[in-house]
Amino acid sequence: MEGFNFATDLSVRFSETDAQGIANNSVYLNWFEVARIAYLARFPGGYRGLIEQGVEALTIEAHVRYLAPCGFDDALRIHTRATELRGARFRFEYVIERTSEPSATIAEGWTAHACVDATTLRPTRMPAWLAEGIAAVEGG
Repeated sequence: MEGFNFATDLSVRFSETDAQGIANNSVYLNWFEVARIAYLARFPGGYRGLIEQGVEALTIEAHVRYLAPCGFDDALRIHTRATELRGARFRFEYVIERTSEPSATIAEGWTAHACVDATTLRPTRMPAWLAEGIAAVEGG
């Protein structure tokens, strides 16, 4: 997908569907988290590295735009990119597409985050190793 340098795949689990067999709207935020953690795992230490350095990346805002339904066992690909790195704040953007038939873009959205000291919960800059790694893969 143009503009995205990373994607992760998953399948819709039965427990993620409602009585009509459609993926429940709440699981999209879980899928965003799965993609975000996989995205960060490409960098030395990944999300665990942040935690070990005493930094938490809190989700401070989220948005999902639902475009098409998906159901049990549908194969999905979640395209993910990090944007708007500014000191302690950053944002992830997502596009979820169904790769099983019929293929379709089923949702898009974003989550905003803030790095905080794990003890005091005060804002702290994103560690340089992560900011530099993201800038390198996202082209600036």
